[in-house]
Amino acid sequence: MSIMQKTIDFYFDFGSPASYLAFTQLCKIEQELGCKIHYKPVLLGGIFKATHNASPMTVPAKGMYVMQDLNRYAALYEVPLVFNPYFPINTLVLMRIALGLQLYQPNDFLRFVTSVFDAIWVSGLNMGDEQILAERIAVLGLDLTSTLSLKDNSQVKDQLKEDTSLAVQRGLFGLPTMFVNDEMFWGQDRLSFVKDAVQMEES
Repeated sequence: MSIMQKTIDFYFDFGSPASYLAFTQLCKIEQELGCKIHYKPVLLGGIFKATHNASPMTVPAKGMYVMQDLNRYAALYEVPLVFNPYFPINTLVLMRIALGLQLYQPNDFLRFVTSVFDAIWVSGLNMGDEQILAERIAVLGLDLTSTLSLKDNSQVKDQLKEDTSLAVQRGLFGLPTMFVNDEMFWGQDRLSFVKDAVQMEES
């Protein structure tokens, strides 16, 4: 009898620094535990609107604390983190392209995700600038015209809306959020519990 590979559903938006931190560690967890990450691009703004939630950055004192805490975790994880000077970031185009690649060019999806997270939260680039986005696409060796056209693809736009709505129905109110089976974990500071849940499933 074959043993099913354990999976982690990872909901993310490029505009979330905590999503970036979770991403850097989930790649390691995937290798360490032999599980599979199911990447779920969604719109954080849409989730906030549907759940009447808001970014902690809208409260100055809370925003300062959150950034200090994120820096602590970046140091713990031994990964770079630069607060993007263009924050808050409109990631609609980026999320559409990511989902489009996931649908139509899955072999390029993870390279694009890695590149965009790096551009925003390591290099501090303005990824809302189409010229800068075009340069990142070129570095990846992707066709510029077809890649940018994904932002206007009706199937991609509809799918991103639907996936965001389904995420809210599943209980999401913020990002990053991970699921192991039906158990939800919110925040990059819950990754140890994610690992525990995967390992419990394997035992």
